[in-house]
Amino acid sequence: MDMSEMDVALRYFKWPFIVTALGLALSFWLGWNSGAGGFPHAMSFLFVGFVLAILEISLSFDNAIVNANKLKDMTPEWQRRFLTWGILIAVFGMRVVFPLLIVVIAARIGPIEAIRLAATDEARYAAIINDAHVSIAAFGGAFLMMVALKFFLNEEKDVHWVPGFEAWLHRMAGVRGIEVAVVLVLILVFSNFVPATEKETFLTAAVSGLVTFLVVELIGHGLDEKQAAMSTAAKGGFGAFLYLEVLDASFSFDGVIGAFALTQNLFLIAIGLGIGAMYVRSMTIMLVERQTLTQFRYLEHGAFYSILTLAVIMFVQTLHVEVPEVVTGLLGAAFIGTALWASIKFNRAAR
Repeated sequence: MDMSEMDVALRYFKWPFIVTALGLALSFWLGWNSGAGGFPHAMSFLFVGFVLAILEISLSFDNAIVNANKLKDMTPEWQRRFLTWGILIAVFGMRVVFPLLIVVIAARIGPIEAIRLAATDEARYAAIINDAHVSIAAFGGAFLMMVALKFFLNEEKDVHWVPGFEAWLHRMAGVRGIEVAVVLVLILVFSNFVPATEKETFLTAAVSGLVTFLVVELIGHGLDEKQAAMSTAAKGGFGAFLYLEVLDASFSFDGVIGAFALTQNLFLIAIGLGIGAMYVRSMTIMLVERQTLTQFRYLEHGAFYSILTLAVIMFVQTLHVEVPEVVTGLLGAAFIGTALWASIKFNRAAR
């Protein structure tokens, strides 16, 4: 790595590097003082914290690309707010509050009791989280499916990476509400295979995911339209910020649930996934400022194919079919890597 590359890395990833050092040190300390304690236990916690950070980065790179696509149209003020308020919401909201909220609702206990449970009875805490997996996967699957279909079923989309398939979808884009109909049909199909005892939970959560997407779109469109009428420079404000936060939450479902396969310690999960979230935010800004999406024309396509795959996987998981997080991460990386290669090949041919 030459000096210019090092300068770029430090510019965009200085804070993630600092958080990584602090987070891994905290993981070591947590292991030293938890359970059996001592050096071996501390090293085990250090390793799990590192793996969780890698897991979050691999699962969320497509999130960074989609964020960058939305962020580039936001004002500098709201971009900064996304990096400050947004990272607080992402780290503390989704990696700490969200798992606690699941336990509060599922176990019908207070927040303080949920924290005590996470600290003193990790096995029961993890079991409650896993019991809520159907509703989480159904909600996230429906929301992310809408995100992916909105990209492919867009009348203004004129660049196709997979010409036959994407051109066919583009021709269908003129049908009003087609993406909602597709998701509803998918929900009905999967509801026939979900265990009878969980069918109501699945339908409620999946429809809630669909409605949440539509409500966020409606709010975002209304707010941004109002801001645009007031001032062209104000376009891309709170509405876009709200959309990105809900999108980030949906992406986080898979990582949070998957983290419990590595450890049942809530605090270690928050540290590891929090480190990963910092890198995702920095990657998002780097993609925007260096205009990477315009340089590689198919990169965004790869991200949305990855999102589409993740949505399908989350629906499949509602049938209690285990799909290892490493598979999800590798599939996402494969789509994005292939799209990057196709973009480079296109750029060379265009010279």
